[in-house]
Amino acid sequence: MTDPQRPPLPPFTSETAITKVRLAEDAWNTRDPDRVALAYTTDTIWRNRNEFIDGRQQVIDFLTRKWQKEREYRLIKELWAFGEERIAVRFAYEWHDEHSNWFRSYGNENWAFDENGLMRQRHASINDLAINEAERLFRWPLGRRPDDHPGLSELGL
Repeated sequence: MTDPQRPPLPPFTSETAITKVRLAEDAWNTRDPDRVALAYTTDTIWRNRNEFIDGRQQVIDFLTRKWQKEREYRLIKELWAFGEERIAVRFAYEWHDEHSNWFRSYGNENWAFDENGLMRQRHASINDLAINEAERLFRWPLGRRPDDHPGLSELGL
C-alpha cells in the first residue's frame, strides 16, 4: 500500500514552497503527533538537535515526548530557500516547561521530499533562549496561527 499524496508536490515553485511551509506550521501547531507524522514517509529519517529518528513511529514517539515537555507550544515557520524537491526553513517557537519557565527556540530545518510530497528527510538545528513571560511574542490561542498574526520577519526575528 502506498501513502496518499500530500500536495503541494515537488518540483516546488516559490508559491508551492511557501504553501508547504505553512501547512507544516499549521500541522505542528495542532500538537497532534499522529496527524503530524502523516506528512512524513514511513521510513523518514530525522536529525533533531542531537536525536536521530528513524521512521514514522519514532516521529510519533518523539513528538509525544516533545509536547509533554514543551507546553503551550506556538510555532512560526518561514521559507528560507527551496529547490526542486528540497525546502529550507527557519523557525521560532515559544513554550514553557512544567515550572512555567518560558523559552523561545530558534532553528533551521532542511527538508527533502519524495514524489508524493511526503518528507523523507528532516534535519533540524535548534537553540533555546530563556525569556520572561512578558517577552512572549506568540500569544494567539493555541492552534493555528491566525492569518493576520505577523510572521518571523515582521516580528524582527
